[in-house]
Amino acid sequence: MSPFNIFHNHKEFLSVKKIIKKSVSIIIPVYNERDNVEAMVWALREVISKLSYICTITFIDDGSNDGTLENIRQQSLLYSNVFFISLARNFGHQNALKTALDFNKSDCVITIDGDLQHPPSLIPKLIEKWEEGNEIVYTIRKDDKTELPILKRKTSNLFYNLLNNLSGIQLEQGTADFRLLDKKVVDILRNFDEDDLFWRGLVKWVGFKQVSVEYIPEIRKHGKSKYTYRQMMAFGLKGITSFSTKPLTIAIYFGFSNACLSLFYIPYVLYSIYFGHSISDWASLIVTVAFLGGLQLMILGIIGIYLGKLFIQSKKRPHYIVKELNVT
Repeated sequence: MSPFNIFHNHKEFLSVKKIIKKSVSIIIPVYNERDNVEAMVWALREVISKLSYICTITFIDDGSNDGTLENIRQQSLLYSNVFFISLARNFGHQNALKTALDFNKSDCVITIDGDLQHPPSLIPKLIEKWEEGNEIVYTIRKDDKTELPILKRKTSNLFYNLLNNLSGIQLEQGTADFRLLDKKVVDILRNFDEDDLFWRGLVKWVGFKQVSVEYIPEIRKHGKSKYTYRQMMAFGLKGITSFSTKPLTIAIYFGFSNACLSLFYIPYVLYSIYFGHSISDWASLIVTVAFLGGLQLMILGIIGIYLGKLFIQSKKRPHYIVKELNVT
């Protein structure tokens, strides 16, 4: 039946259509954030109560073992717009986001971390930019350089510089996973089936009309960051190898350059043999061999990373396994 059949005229249909509210889904992947759940719900409900949209809050529990799921379940019983999806184990932050996108049916999705460092008060600004016609509204973290540890600041800068120079995408310093995605973008991202997901790069890669919004992170009130320096380095390596094969090209240049440099030893060896001089300097020889051996291992490691990605991808294992959910 045509929608016009239930209205007396076209103007009446348009007037009713105008008051139909758009739906906004707020997605929060969490892992061992028990003490932040209630505060997160309270902060989000305070923000969405002032919005003229149908807003839902969905937690993706990424295999927490500290009672996080129990707190989320309690909040979902208290409030009808709070939902959850519980994964069978810890599949990682990027796969938790994949879970959220696969189950989404809203007009737009807002992904936000569950530690309250991403300010919920910025959500109206993201929606405002979306209503202006932007399909992707992403955020850029602006830290206080006097408070951020110098090692973390240096490693972060190094990551973005390497990623921008080695890949075909350009990410601004401080790009975060706090973003708004239009439904049409979500529909496309949902079809991505690559194993090593790196959403910051993928969101930038898909194109569409994008705009950024800056924010100052809040201080974490409960718990501690799940990102150690080791995990940050692994995350950076994933981002670089997911979007570029330039490390393989660099490995070729390294090998070629060292092969050319080794040619300079030939005249020295021939000169020594011809004039009867013994070839000494074993220390420098050992250093050279050790250097070349280390370089070979590094190149083999780079090749191994890419082969490993192909091996894991060929298994076609699921990105996540849902244990429990109350999402309709």
